[in-house]
Parts: sequence; structure tokens; C-alpha cells
Amino acid sequence: MKHMLPLLLYDKSALEPYIDERTMTLHHDVHHASYVDALNIALESAPELLQEKKADWLLFNLDKVPENIRTEVSHNAGGHVNHCLLWRIMYPQTASVPQGQLAAAINASFGSFEKFKLRFEDAGSHLFGSGWVWLVKAQNNSNKLTILTTTGHDNPLTQGYTPILVNDVWEHAYYLKHESRRMEYLHNWWPVVNWDEVAELFEESGDIVELSSEGTNANGQKFE
Repeated sequence: MKHMLPLLLYDKSALEPYIDERTMTLHHDVHHASYVDALNIALESAPELLQEKKADWLLFNLDKVPENIRTEVSHNAGGHVNHCLLWRIMYPQTASVPQGQLAAAINASFGSFEKFKLRFEDAGSHLFGSGWVWLVKAQNNSNKLTILTTTGHDNPLTQGYTPILVNDVWEHAYYLKHESRRMEYLHNWWPVVNWDEVAELFEESGDIVELSSEGTNANGQKFE
């Protein structure tokens, strides 16, 4: 099975002025595509069984990946899965605030939606180097939400959390428009968040949820 770059559900200019078309083109067509290509190349030398596995499975079962390609598979499978979720939770002309159970959980966990946004922006702006900022739900059937950051292309799924919202704070996600002003990028990003999609991920987070185009076990169990 060849890992595939997913198609965007919107035009690359559709998130303007919050995310510019040139950034979207480079981010999706070059950076994300490079992770997919590198993952496929790394797996060429792997046993055939591993070549048939989804990217999510590889992240959960790195101990089964040959040591000589383990780091490369981890980095590129993580980049692939993380970006698939990012494209999924962004959309043009979306609702400006979450509703229903998700809104209640955010208010209970952070005090208010505005306080949540400030904490999310602060976490992303203070992450040293390249990585991701996440809103996650613990995999214990609790509605408690937490903000996490990860470096490189690590994913909270492997730490026992289900991601329901993510933003990319690698420089390629914002530098063409915002240069080194990461906080400006984080603050201006909210109008493109697809809260309906985030709510769906939240409500299904106790079940098997597909975070990427290739599927994800949201309970954190190893894939067989």
C-alpha cells in the first residue's frame, strides 16, 4: 500500500486572508507531500507486512519497525498523520465558536472559550523550535480537555490522548505571511477552525475515530 497525499476539501485560496494561498500551496503540495514520499521510500526496505500498514498503525507500533528506518518512519508517518488532521479541522466560512457538548467541555476545562484561546495561543507561541499545539481529550471517557504541545511530528495519540484540534507551529506554516511573528499567526488563525468537525471528533473520541485519511484508533490501542 502506497501512502497518499490527501486532497484538500477546499481551494488553496479559500482560507484567505488568514492563511495565504502561497503558504497553503507550499505547505500541502511540498511539505506534506515530502513526508508522504519519504515514508514510502523508507518502507521500501521494510518487510511486506509493514508496507501494508497505515501511518497510524506505524506510529503505535514503532517497535515492530526495523531499527535502521525507525526514526525516519516515525518522523514522516507523524508528519503525514498530523497534517491530515490539520487539513480536516480547517475550513472557510465556519462557525466562529464551538457549540453544544464541546462548548460545555471547553468552558468546564478552561473557564471560558476566550480563556481557552489565550492558553492555546500562549502554549503554541512558547514552544521551542518546531512542533504542534493541540487540544486533546484523555482516553478515559472523561470530558476533561487539555492543551499540549509536541515537538517535531510527535502525536498525543501515543501518549494516551485523543487530539480534537491542532495547529502547526513549524515555520513553514506561517513564515511567508507572518515572518517570525508566530503569536500573530496563532491569534489570527481562529476564523478558519471548523468547529463542527472538532465537535464531531470530540463526541466520537471514545470510539474509533479517523484522524487522518488512513484511520486512527482513538482509544490508543495497538492496531493488529
